[in-house]
Amino acid sequence: MSTTTTRAVAPGPDTSTRSLTTDPGRRRRHQQGSVQHPRDTTVKRTLYAIAGIGSALVFGVPLIWSILRAFQSEATITSAPDASTFFQLGWQNFAAVFGASSHLLTGVLNSVIVSVCTAVLTAILATMAGYGFARFRFGGSGLVFGLVLLTMMVPFQAILTPLYLEMNALGLTNSLLGLVLFYTTVNLPFGVFVMRNAFESIPTELEDSAFVDGASRFRVVVSVLRPLLLPGAATAALYAFLASWTEFLGALTFLTKDSLYTLPVALLNLQTGAYGQVSYGNLVAGSVVAMIPCIALYVGLQRFYVAGLSSGALKG
Repeated sequence: MSTTTTRAVAPGPDTSTRSLTTDPGRRRRHQQGSVQHPRDTTVKRTLYAIAGIGSALVFGVPLIWSILRAFQSEATITSAPDASTFFQLGWQNFAAVFGASSHLLTGVLNSVIVSVCTAVLTAILATMAGYGFARFRFGGSGLVFGLVLLTMMVPFQAILTPLYLEMNALGLTNSLLGLVLFYTTVNLPFGVFVMRNAFESIPTELEDSAFVDGASRFRVVVSVLRPLLLPGAATAALYAFLASWTEFLGALTFLTKDSLYTLPVALLNLQTGAYGQVSYGNLVAGSVVAMIPCIALYVGLQRFYVAGLSSGALKG
């Protein structure tokens, strides 16, 4: 009678483990790849800090310089910077800007009306057009969308004369409504581009579920897709607001009444003194007043602006 003896065989070392054990260089590279070295992290953070501080200086120093200049006297502004007089600040420039003979407050009010109406109208129309281009497929839709984008390459200064003749025939010159329609037309192609990308980045399954529940297209856009479309709509509105707030040539061309002038045109009249002499104090103070809403609005909507510009870049 024979007996069979079974011996347990220990498992051999894995090939990859054995290679790491016998090859010190490979083991070191493996450890460096799995765990980031603290020195590399410190270097990266230092570089990021240097880049951030440099960017802040590039954009912040001119801003601070303009604000300081706005509180200086005319003689200090027109002379070379001097440490003894540079920080002698006062309110004389703002007192002249907001004086009784100045129309700057009227220009600020007109610019607020025009810019806000342009931003709202551009966002609404761009949302409607973007939904149509993203969700409805019709013959030549790509060609039509390409033509819309093509208009972004044509500056309105090149067609200013026919624009003036058309607006004058429609009775829209010397009118804030005409200026709003003009600015909306100019800024609408960019808004359509942003909103079309925003709709393209949203899965259609969300709309299908809402349609099954009996919701209309308007209800779907307003109630279901609104949180997802907010960055794109804010981008279109912010772009239109900033473009119309700082636009000068169109307002100067289509408006001839002092009571209708927007802020850029009012600043032009404000900076010119007697015999064509430029008042730099009034100009700098008016420029600071003009840039405050732009900075505040951009800081408040910055996260929506960045998200709206990047919408459609990644689809998933």
